[in-house]
Amino acid sequence: MPRSINLRQPLSLLSLCLFSVFLVPVSAGSAFCKCTCFSNSTLVRMPDDAQPGCSDCTRKFCLDYNLPICKDASEDTDVNATCYQRDSAKDEAVVILFIIVAGGLIASALLKRAKARYFDRR
Repeated sequence: MPRSINLRQPLSLLSLCLFSVFLVPVSAGSAFCKCTCFSNSTLVRMPDDAQPGCSDCTRKFCLDYNLPICKDASEDTDVNATCYQRDSAKDEAVVILFIIVAGGLIASALLKRAKARYFDRR
């Protein structure tokens, strides 16, 4: 007699995982300013007390940081500033949870198929 599948345990585990995403604190992420002077580049972490976003990543910021690669550089032609912002911890948790859930679903489908083939031979 085939055994019935109890869906309560997987559904409760899935709902627990989805709820845990909301428990991850929301952080703005880290912002980095890529300072390029002449042909050399350096990534500089933006200060935590700076405004959120990339508004402080300017040529003047790179020159004021006193990087050795920017020595004798003029602000107008020799310096370029580009801002990069990393994702927040919550975004990362959502992606990791998606990968875990998708991998679990694929693994359960493969195991179900293997189980059916094994019991069909008997």
